[in-house]
Amino acid sequence: MVESIATKDMLGRSGLTPVDQAVQILMDQLNTIVPESETVSLDLALDRILGEPVISPEDLPAAARSTMDGYAVRAADTFGASQTMPCYLNITGEVIMGEEPVGEVEKGCCHKIPTGGLLPHGANSVVMFEHTVPVDDTMIEIVKGIGEGTNLIQRGEDISRNAEALPAGHLLRPQDIGLLAGLGIAEVSVFKKVSVGIVSTGDEIVPYGDNPLPGQIRNINSITLAGMIKRAGGLCVDYGIVSDKFDIFFPALEKAVQENDIVLFSGGSSVGVRDLGEQAVEALGPPGIFIHGVALKPGKPILMGLSKTTPVFGLPGHPVSALVCFDLFVLPAILKLSGIKNKVELPPATLSARLSRNINSAPGRRDLVRVKLQYDNDTWTADPIMGKSGSISTLSRAHGYFTIEEDSQGVSEGTNVKVFFYQ
Repeated sequence: MVESIATKDMLGRSGLTPVDQAVQILMDQLNTIVPESETVSLDLALDRILGEPVISPEDLPAAARSTMDGYAVRAADTFGASQTMPCYLNITGEVIMGEEPVGEVEKGCCHKIPTGGLLPHGANSVVMFEHTVPVDDTMIEIVKGIGEGTNLIQRGEDISRNAEALPAGHLLRPQDIGLLAGLGIAEVSVFKKVSVGIVSTGDEIVPYGDNPLPGQIRNINSITLAGMIKRAGGLCVDYGIVSDKFDIFFPALEKAVQENDIVLFSGGSSVGVRDLGEQAVEALGPPGIFIHGVALKPGKPILMGLSKTTPVFGLPGHPVSALVCFDLFVLPAILKLSGIKNKVELPPATLSARLSRNINSAPGRRDLVRVKLQYDNDTWTADPIMGKSGSISTLSRAHGYFTIEEDSQGVSEGTNVKVFFYQ
């Protein structure tokens, strides 16, 4: 079993690891796992993560282009031009979009050019229409002089040949796809999506579409966890509801581990009479369990282990606890194994709100308190939504949550708290 850093709970029991330390231990365990890559066509690359750098095969643009509607000119021909002393240029040609320019711009002459048009030979800048006055069909007045390179994007100015267009680990956004299309790149190497297997355990669990008998519970966790996995960019494989009996549960868990990059099972992680999850993860093989219990409410009984290179998470059976543990531990693991390196680590969307009542907390653990926000008289108020970890409606009704850190015994009414929004 991998050693973890643990603290003691209020009753003096050991085994509870502080949240931040648990995340660090988890990340350390995943450092040696290298994501696999595959090649996909550009039209299927959106929201995928580059497995290797993309090197530009050419200059973009391939030739100088106008950034304005106007006239391609020799800049020297416009020097000193003004409203009171304009210069005059002969119109000797026109640039047509999609065609190579014909002819050369000679001294004292210009070519009409549209935005995006290729700069004709002899010209080195573009005068916009707003700074010209037509004399007739063959001549214009220039009423403002310009310098060389004005209103142009030069060859390779966007990106030059052999430059790195995008780095490995980059999450491909629509604008990135546009850049690659502009470079003529039809396919890219991307990391394979992280496959996450879900095993629901519990003889009392029935499919959510069934009518449960007394003592039975509909399967909430599988469908909610599947949604979280998909939002994180992973692929979800649901192995259904499996009996609490070890000889049935273990083969299902073993199959999931063999077929996926990460495995989650819900239920069976609480420290109690039947330590089914702990027994099963240890039986999967080394290195085994490295976390069993964190100083967190809700979510204390989470189990984390590793079977060779496959992370295995035993999530609490209560839906709220399971989703809290997903956010804090499983999501970082999915992102880590996806190979992503450019996900902007902006702080989550938050706002400051005044707490509407006192909230007590036990020292030595981190509490996540769900709240509903109300706005009145230019003030946001955070109303705690009290409920047990089995109350899924508390998540549905909440706008977000605030945290009470391990060194605090609570937060007083009227205190401004930072509320983190649920996505």
